[in-house]
Amino acid sequence: MDMEQKDPSGLFAAKVDRDNGLETSSSKDEGQILQMMGYEQQTLRNYSVLALLGMGFALTNSWWAISSSMVVGLPSGGTVGIVYGLIILFLASISVGITLSELGSAYPNAGGQYYWTTQLGPPRIRRLLAYLTGHLSWFGAIFTSVSVALAVGAGIVGMVQFNNPDLVIDRWMVFLTAELINIVAAAFNIYSKILPTVATVSLYVTLTGFVVSFVTVLASSSHYNQPKFVFAQFINQTGWSNDAIAFIVGLINPSWAFPCLDAATHLAEEVHHPERAIPLAIMGTVCIGFVTSFSYVIAMFFCTTDLDALSTTSTGVPILELFSQAVSSRAGVIVLEVLVTMSGIGTLISSQTWQCRIAWAFSRDNAIPCHRLWSNVNETLLVPINAHILSVLITAILLCLYMASLTAFNSMVSACVIFLYLSYLIPTLCLLIKGRSKLPRGPFYLGTAGLVANCVTILWIVFTTAFFSFPYVMPAETDNMNYLSVVLVAFIVFVMGYWLLSARKNFKIHVME
Repeated sequence: MDMEQKDPSGLFAAKVDRDNGLETSSSKDEGQILQMMGYEQQTLRNYSVLALLGMGFALTNSWWAISSSMVVGLPSGGTVGIVYGLIILFLASISVGITLSELGSAYPNAGGQYYWTTQLGPPRIRRLLAYLTGHLSWFGAIFTSVSVALAVGAGIVGMVQFNNPDLVIDRWMVFLTAELINIVAAAFNIYSKILPTVATVSLYVTLTGFVVSFVTVLASSSHYNQPKFVFAQFINQTGWSNDAIAFIVGLINPSWAFPCLDAATHLAEEVHHPERAIPLAIMGTVCIGFVTSFSYVIAMFFCTTDLDALSTTSTGVPILELFSQAVSSRAGVIVLEVLVTMSGIGTLISSQTWQCRIAWAFSRDNAIPCHRLWSNVNETLLVPINAHILSVLITAILLCLYMASLTAFNSMVSACVIFLYLSYLIPTLCLLIKGRSKLPRGPFYLGTAGLVANCVTILWIVFTTAFFSFPYVMPAETDNMNYLSVVLVAFIVFVMGYWLLSARKNFKIHVME
């Protein structure tokens, strides 16, 4: 069976114009454009650009992410590691965002990275490359949901401990809370018509949480640190003798503030004019994310009175400890942490929307076991409900790893970032190998600047993949080692095993020639 389904009608050729780019939805029916790509319109196009941006930013949620994962970054440079790490990540994310925006504008399809790989990959190996890319994308999304659920669960348990100082937090408390939050977030994703509203509300909630906590901490604090403390005092508590290595390893904290930039691309079949909306959502997410996260950490670090206490707090939640140092009212601290938690729940809802769409798009091309079941779109709910249930169940199973290791959260953060980065790397490499001149020019195309962004993206991903696999602290032991390499090996065994057993024969791709 020929699993490369080429476009015999020549419709795609009509869609592409080297000078004018992609023919937009206003001049050609969006459903017809999707048919040119080899698919039928099955979902409702009810997302506005604002809702798409809301979903993208609520998922990335940079200020929430940086506050929720401080426990990972503080030992690797202290305030300096996080502040300058955010600047580095912003510059890298601009390049990543430009790369994804160009590809998403040229090929607006719910498959995202793996679909781009089918169009740009070398003919002899593009099916395998697309298959690997799709799995990296999907599992990256799942690891994101796992890490977000754990962060939200830890925040809720931390609030309970803050109100009951005699309580000793055990791992099972965070685990059960994370599992419950996973179920709660899943409930918001079962009906298509409310999802754009949920995404928009999540955007407003997280921005409100940012403004309220930012202003409250600055206004309530009775102590303000010197600029040297925030911008020039490097702290290395990792055990690494080389401060540069300690700083680089700690970049995983600000990296978690800019993952998931591909999220909007997987809603390409649920928004009008996706070739324009996707780049706006991606670049808007990067810019808003930097402004909120950078200003947030500077404000928080100027107001902290005991930096060491952030890492050793009995609540296990550094930002909760920071709130308590700056705000004298116990009730005020809880209100601020509730806003942080609500932002986190919005992030998890968006993450589940995202991972569900990847699973659905991938299964309609026969890429995962029992693909016929997961590729179904419920005619009443207008969502791929089976794919959603599958992704939520896998998230619930992977949450169990937290019970096995204290550093499971760190490993999930690393896996989230690296899996997604690798899913960006493959189509970007394919693009440069094939030649940017062969890329259909969508409304978002930056020419030479795009080429520079592609090259920076590749170099950044190779760099971080190597260093984010290092142990977080030294000496590395069972309870504190970085299990990312173990996760990658398990992933390769599973994915390649299924390729040999089934997907090699059944996985289909739609190639536009």
